[in-house]
Amino acid sequence: MNVLRGIKWPYAVIALLAVAAVGIGALRPQLVSAAVGLVKKPGATQKIKQNPPPTLFTDAETATIGKQAAAQRAEADALFAQWRKAHGTTRDDKAFAAWAAAQVPAPPSAAQRTAELRQDQMLARTRTAAGKKAATWLELHGKKDIWQLYLHDQCELVPAARGTAEKAELKSALTLAKTISDQVAAKDRQPAPFVLDPSLRPDKHIKPGAKGPYSYPSRHATRSAAAVTLLSALAPHRAEDYRWMQAEVLYSRLYMAGHVTSDLTAGTLLGDLIGDYELAVGGH
Repeated sequence: MNVLRGIKWPYAVIALLAVAAVGIGALRPQLVSAAVGLVKKPGATQKIKQNPPPTLFTDAETATIGKQAAAQRAEADALFAQWRKAHGTTRDDKAFAAWAAAQVPAPPSAAQRTAELRQDQMLARTRTAAGKKAATWLELHGKKDIWQLYLHDQCELVPAARGTAEKAELKSALTLAKTISDQVAAKDRQPAPFVLDPSLRPDKHIKPGAKGPYSYPSRHATRSAAAVTLLSALAPHRAEDYRWMQAEVLYSRLYMAGHVTSDLTAGTLLGDLIGDYELAVGGH
């Protein structure tokens, strides 16, 4: 596919503003110069408009990791029920972060990780130019931009106050996902596949003896799962599109040896917990 499923591109207003800016520039160049310093960094919508998705991976390619990610859903719901029973729906990010980190399974054994590394090595031998392009795009935009764009699109169909609240919830979920996944990764210290086998990513220029970066759990997987859990509850009829994109992001991390499977499933479990938490404290 060449576009995100379910996404519109409402840029008529942007075009009108651009025309207006040109008119102002012709009359008062000094105003344009002053305005340049006030321009905000491009948001998710603009980033993806400037860099639209290439053809992504097929459903057949992403099916296995998609099913493995989906399998974390029931476990996350059962675990979160324990948190909710003890803590209710009051927001306590610090306590929740400590609890959620403790729910992440211990890293796989050395033998299991070696077996998973072989899967990455086999996949690396099948890479194509188109596949690398897709994986690069998904790596770049899969942490935040895609999910923010999806929410921006669906917020056009709800009252402004509700849209603002939902955007704040997604921002909180993505922030928690990064914070907790980074904490667990620093504790468990599991080297990324391309550290274990530098030939998987010669472009990374890994120094001999390097131990990091660490990849368990995957930050991409954690953020994607948190976003999908939240967005799917806010707009259930779009859940299939969200899960499709989640599988695309996860597969891209295997394809380019950023992670092994257990990195992704652990991150998905953690992200599902974070999504459940944001839904609970948000009153959904």
